[in-house]
Amino acid sequence: MKRTLKVALGLLLGLVALLLLIIALLGSMNWNQAKPWISEKVSQATGRSFSIDGDLSLQWEKPGQQQEGWRRFISWPHLRVQGVTVGNPEWASTGPTMARIEQIDVTLNPLALLQKRIHISSLKVSAPELVLERDKDGRNNWTFTKKDEEPSNWKLELDNLMLDRAKVRLVDATKHADVTATVDSRTDGEEGINWKLAGEFDGEKVSGGGKAGALLSLRERGVEFPIDAEVVVGDTEINAKGTLTEPAHLSALDLQLNIKGASMALLYPLTGILLPETPKFSTSGRVVGTLGADNTKLRYEKFVGRVGSSDIGGTLEYIHREPRPLLSGDVTSKNLKIDELTALFGPKNEEREKRGIKVKQPPDKVLPVTPFQTDRWNKVDAQVRFTGQKIIRAESLPLDNVSATVEMKNGILTLAPLKFGVAGGQITSQLQIDSTSKPVKAQMTMTARRLKLKQMFPKVQSMRASFGEVNADAKLTGAGNSFAALLGSSNGEVKSVVTEGSISKVILEAMGLNLGSVVVAQLFGDRQVQLNCMAADFAVTDGLMQTKTFVVDTQDATINVDGKVNFAKEALDLNIKPESKGVRIISLRSPLYVSGTFKDPDVGVDKGAVAMKAGAAVVLGTAVAPLAALLALINPGPGEEAPCPALLAQAQKKPEAPPPGKSARSNN
Repeated sequence: MKRTLKVALGLLLGLVALLLLIIALLGSMNWNQAKPWISEKVSQATGRSFSIDGDLSLQWEKPGQQQEGWRRFISWPHLRVQGVTVGNPEWASTGPTMARIEQIDVTLNPLALLQKRIHISSLKVSAPELVLERDKDGRNNWTFTKKDEEPSNWKLELDNLMLDRAKVRLVDATKHADVTATVDSRTDGEEGINWKLAGEFDGEKVSGGGKAGALLSLRERGVEFPIDAEVVVGDTEINAKGTLTEPAHLSALDLQLNIKGASMALLYPLTGILLPETPKFSTSGRVVGTLGADNTKLRYEKFVGRVGSSDIGGTLEYIHREPRPLLSGDVTSKNLKIDELTALFGPKNEEREKRGIKVKQPPDKVLPVTPFQTDRWNKVDAQVRFTGQKIIRAESLPLDNVSATVEMKNGILTLAPLKFGVAGGQITSQLQIDSTSKPVKAQMTMTARRLKLKQMFPKVQSMRASFGEVNADAKLTGAGNSFAALLGSSNGEVKSVVTEGSISKVILEAMGLNLGSVVVAQLFGDRQVQLNCMAADFAVTDGLMQTKTFVVDTQDATINVDGKVNFAKEALDLNIKPESKGVRIISLRSPLYVSGTFKDPDVGVDKGAVAMKAGAAVVLGTAVAPLAALLALINPGPGEEAPCPALLAQAQKKPEAPPPGKSARSNN
């Protein structure tokens, strides 16, 4: 046993002596002679040019971390490399050099190499100049692993990182970005770094800056990394202040985030999240969650802000998942200005021009022709509920509230349902736009129920005792890459009924229906007329809306309307034929026409019909008394009984529409 113990002890002492000899040799050798060999091996491994142009030295130090047992006696190598240059791939447009580094100091744990771990205790990089580039095909210069190369079994572990006078330039053709960041140690006595940002992003000027904690203890659990940053991209300003726990794992983010800008839609290049066009906005809230390559989960909780003149608040959550991330949550507006909802369908022309967006809307067209940006619809899924509690509105829009569930899934946008409280009743619609088909396909259903006439016109004295209600249904489908194209190809039906009300130019002007007020002025002058009922039934085929039934029954006459409205050409072609009730001499004796375009409609008297009646009066005047000649200008009409029951029954049938992209003609 004694002999065996002596042999074992001798072997151990021999190994220790050999290790000390190796350490001594490594510490005393001239490492500069190894630079060509190191450069060649690195170039072969990365496929890039690599060179060490300055001094290369190695020293042995005490372990950088507290070690236990015999490990505390093992010295750790400290490698210093000066003048490092790393080349770019051949396709790079930023030049032949990816990185230049004045000096690198690395302290390495040698025992970790036995476990295929490159454990770097500390890494200090002095005066690095780094260019990161991604081309329009998605290739980047910071990925060194070849496509046919299997992942390495070695793991890289970095404890402490320090940057001194760093300069990083990012050139990204996919986002039209060319941004440079400079990072340096703090000079205000506090441990940490300062950074500045300048350049261009998506055609907008970029500036910003801030401060952060020292890039130390990257692997230590529970360490909070302070962040204080401000970034300005064009008209968008972002301020963030808070902490990032465990920076090496990009987890436990907790920030106070303030954002303001010209439109939420402009956040897409920065966030990758598709948001609607809005007026100027600002929000402030807390962002909490975790970050990671495959497990990012962020929540913008209890945020408050303004969009135009409206307030907003709520909580939104972003979850990374495959094949697309998900945005969900609730947004509420306590005081919503209804005019600002129109921005959801695209900004006004003057706003687009200010932002440098080319306006393609023809001057003689009303329906928007701007193409849908459907290339972004499949980048993210969404399920967001919106509620507008109190509506700030013009007097002509008696709205009470609005609610909508917005869903984006697999490139299909759905509003189901979209509800408005209107005049004691409700308008409910469902809209679906499918961007996966070319052209885009859409389908829409709408119902209006129990809209009270007296609440629609509260300032009209004669309407206060009215029990009349408005009910309507519509179902349309279409295919096209803009709202104008969808309506220009639409198919379906539109039905509407009104009971027990009154009609006047004053009411129609209160509704903002200028065309209708002109028609009523021609028919009735400017007086109030009792409305027994109105029934309208339209068939829409390939963008052409034609009347099947359109009757207005008043105390004085029954008015029939027939003709068509061409959405593709934005053209009007309607004939209005009043029939007097009983033998009365009233002003309702001449048909009217409505023609022209949506932009410039024309309302007038059918002169041909007037001439025919005038001719009949001349003939009769030669044979009978002058009083009898007036009968030719009077329509006897269908009698005093109103045709409302039959009309209402017909108009209240459910509308139908063919599948999107199919013509109604093929169903006939």
